[in-house]
Amino acid sequence: MTENVGNAISRGAEAPPLGDRLRQRRKALKLTLQEVADEAGFSVGFISQIERGITVPSLTSLIAVCRTLKVEAGSFLNPPKVATPFTRREHRPVYGLGQQGGNAVSYERLSASFPGNVLRSTIIHEPPGHRSEPMSHEGEEIFFILKGALTLEVDGEPMVLEAGDSAHFPSLRIHTMWNHTGEPTTILHTCTMDVFGDGEPSGSPADSLAVTRADHRSDSSEKARSRKGRPGREA
Repeated sequence: MTENVGNAISRGAEAPPLGDRLRQRRKALKLTLQEVADEAGFSVGFISQIERGITVPSLTSLIAVCRTLKVEAGSFLNPPKVATPFTRREHRPVYGLGQQGGNAVSYERLSASFPGNVLRSTIIHEPPGHRSEPMSHEGEEIFFILKGALTLEVDGEPMVLEAGDSAHFPSLRIHTMWNHTGEPTTILHTCTMDVFGDGEPSGSPADSLAVTRADHRSDSSEKARSRKGRPGREA
């Protein structure tokens, strides 16, 4: 059984940092860093860095840690939900898991939640130099590069993806990615893991639909300096 730790936080007060809340939950379960790391499939150092606020985990990493801690991921995420069948680009909020200076990853939710749905889709804005931790989990996923470039490593084999390139693979294969460029990278990411922490879907398949429009969204990467040129592919 999982708990919603957000219920323990006063609605009138600002929620403690993500790392502090995860540490409190781990200690409440009397688990060591090693036990959490082993169960979630990460290193002790990575779990320790999350708790100390040095590293902000990706959505999929947070889900894995929350499963180990038997807590609802939605307690930490609070991502926007698709409240109507249509969402417009200019009204789609950008959210993240925490601030990490200029190295914070942000997300835009695209997919809806309804009984029977299996796809979770986001636009990821990944800052220069950011690198995710290696991981594997159930399901499958697709990366499509909208802008910039990204190095994706699957089972120890790195490949450079540039704007217009894509990759599709079973998520059980160990994978990691990093922005090797000096500019922000924008990625369309779709997977079958519940990265939003929605839990049991609501609504009806008969009338569930999410449509996004491209007109006026405020894109953080557009506010960054204009790209001077595209990095070449690795040999």
